[in-house]
Amino acid sequence: MELDPALLKDIVKRALREDIGTGDITTGSIVPENYVTIGFIRAKEPGVAAGLDVAAEVFLQLCPDISFQPRVRDGDRVAAGQLMAMVEGDARAILTGERVALNFLQRMSGIATRTARLSELIAGEKARLVDTRKTTPGIRLLEKYAVRVGGGFNHRFGLYDAVLIKDNHIKVAGSIAGAIARARSKAPFSMSVEVEVESLEGVEEAVRAGADIIMLDNMPPEAMKKAVELVGGRALLEASGGVNEETILAVAKTGVDFISVGSLTHSVKALDISLDVGEMKPLPIRL
Repeated sequence: MELDPALLKDIVKRALREDIGTGDITTGSIVPENYVTIGFIRAKEPGVAAGLDVAAEVFLQLCPDISFQPRVRDGDRVAAGQLMAMVEGDARAILTGERVALNFLQRMSGIATRTARLSELIAGEKARLVDTRKTTPGIRLLEKYAVRVGGGFNHRFGLYDAVLIKDNHIKVAGSIAGAIARARSKAPFSMSVEVEVESLEGVEEAVRAGADIIMLDNMPPEAMKKAVELVGGRALLEASGGVNEETILAVAKTGVDFISVGSLTHSVKALDISLDVGEMKPLPIRL
């Protein structure tokens, strides 16, 4: 469960360029050069930590000599007030990088926290909780990583690694079977083909056409259960649409294989995390 170092560096570089622009006017005006300090990163509410390596990368890009000392690991549960990390070194770099580092850490921890909460609700069922492509442009890698940290699983990363036929594709092809046939003719033989359906009639057509995975779009649990019986193991079934804390267990109990929840990433609440600096000191003058 690691982040690609090259992609991580690029994401952080773009975020810093966006925030700093031509320079941090406030910090440059107030904080003298060659001052050092310690920043204490603490959780202000309970949750699941995610993104510590990303936060570290922010400060290291600003000053390679900075020391980032995590006190928890990604996936650890943190309590309100708990120290998550310390960052020590150049005071200007710490204050300049504070907001970007916290933005990553708060959002990723929020995703991991909600994923863990929903995963716990279906822990006794066979269904796996998966994410979607409803992610923040440019940081999908980080958000899907946070889902895994929270105990969830990743759906396709993009349009390139799996076939997912949706309603508009079916409209163009003219039918579910027609869309599946077209996808089979172009996709690599080893790539699974998934199709979105809205009715039991659609489920029947998808099974006959040889779909590997059938997405049950916004179906009530009663219909999902009938779909499970109808398919009889001939394809995997994914439940999707409007799943939340109140409904996820009922959905899981229908016997579906996967439950996809877009809100894991598209509208998650960030975990409240702060950074407070200690005393600022000038570096010793070297003769």
